[in-house]
Amino acid sequence: MKAKDTNRLSVLRGLLAEVTNQAKTSSPVKTDMQMLSLLRKRTASAKAASDEFKAAGRQDLVDKEDGQVQVLEEYAGGVETMSLDDVREAVVETVDEVKQESGKANMGDVLKKLLGPGGNLDGKPVEKKDVAAIVKEVLAKP
Repeated sequence: MKAKDTNRLSVLRGLLAEVTNQAKTSSPVKTDMQMLSLLRKRTASAKAASDEFKAAGRQDLVDKEDGQVQVLEEYAGGVETMSLDDVREAVVETVDEVKQESGKANMGDVLKKLLGPGGNLDGKPVEKKDVAAIVKEVLAKP
């Protein structure tokens, strides 16, 4: 940090502190997806703080928070996830399997089969909210 990039330094210190604190709980950060979730959560809170500072007329703090948001988004962009097309393909395949087994597919059964042990997306780098949205979309089609 010889370049004195204070935004990057404060973001890294904050992330390191959060990861260390979570390591002491029952759900430590173990995967890239958990880290991505943490990065997105920090980004959302920094954006909210920036909005509050803007409403209070504190441009200096708005600039600081916006700089941190840029650093967080840069790090979050570095985490590779499965493409939505690959996820959609796995969802369609699993919905068809569930329909053949029980005649009718509901969202809970499909998600369990997809993300559960041995499922098509088990252990893969996917956003669960994206998977849920695609499952909902596929099940809505006749």
